[in-house]
Amino acid sequence: MDTSADPAAPPDAAARRAARPVICYPEDTLPDPDLPALRAARGKAVKVGETLVPPRHARCWDMKAGQFFRITSVEGPQVGDLNLWARADPTERFYSGKTRALHGTHLTTGDRLWSTFPHLRPLATIVQDTLGWYSIDADGASVHDVIGTRCDPYTQRLLGGNDYHHCCHSNLTRALAGHVGRDVREVEPLVHDVLNVFMCTGFTRDRGQYFMKASPVRPGDFIEFYAEIDLIGGLSACPGGDCSTEFSSDVAACQPLLVEVFDAGGPVRMPPRSSGYSWP
Repeated sequence: MDTSADPAAPPDAAARRAARPVICYPEDTLPDPDLPALRAARGKAVKVGETLVPPRHARCWDMKAGQFFRITSVEGPQVGDLNLWARADPTERFYSGKTRALHGTHLTTGDRLWSTFPHLRPLATIVQDTLGWYSIDADGASVHDVIGTRCDPYTQRLLGGNDYHHCCHSNLTRALAGHVGRDVREVEPLVHDVLNVFMCTGFTRDRGQYFMKASPVRPGDFIEFYAEIDLIGGLSACPGGDCSTEFSSDVAACQPLLVEVFDAGGPVRMPPRSSGYSWP
């Protein structure tokens, strides 16, 4: 960004910058996720399935409302790109931008993953996060972000001039196509901005550029969710590995990620309804 032609600051510049920040969407009016009830149900849940996501690939799996799913680092530091779709209608899918506006740039226990318009309802609630201790570090970075869009072959070609076929966008597209038995070109528009599981990211202070740094995740660390409605989950084991060097290449060391599904015998509560808003 070239700032050489920027105009001089006005005399009241300091006063303008000193304006008080106002939270756009206060969380105190959001529905209570009732973590005690979710944790009580989780305590009696039994494992009913698992999916191992290979390095530089993606996998999809199904979940019923009321089930829990856990994403675990099993062999070494690795980040993952998570998509969620309503199983009854995959055009209803995770809306990372609105989730970011409601909860913040990085998610942890008690936060919820909200769906696209016109539904705007919680798809899943985070019930456990072993990296919750990380908070925000001296660089302004934290984990599990909803600011990165996902690595993709189009930006790769734009910036690098080459074609790379194991970007998270590509991985998720192929995984969803195989899962629902449709062509990749047909399902590609359903692949969406992600929850960057285990990824450690922030914005630089000087220009506000999105940055990544080595993920603090270690084998055994996990993040766990409660499925609010029947879902299809999709997870890509990012070709950036722990994102300490680069992504969208075959250079970084990459590890698998494990997805486990647990059933507590039924939903803790009624699945949330779509937004009650209607056009006049």
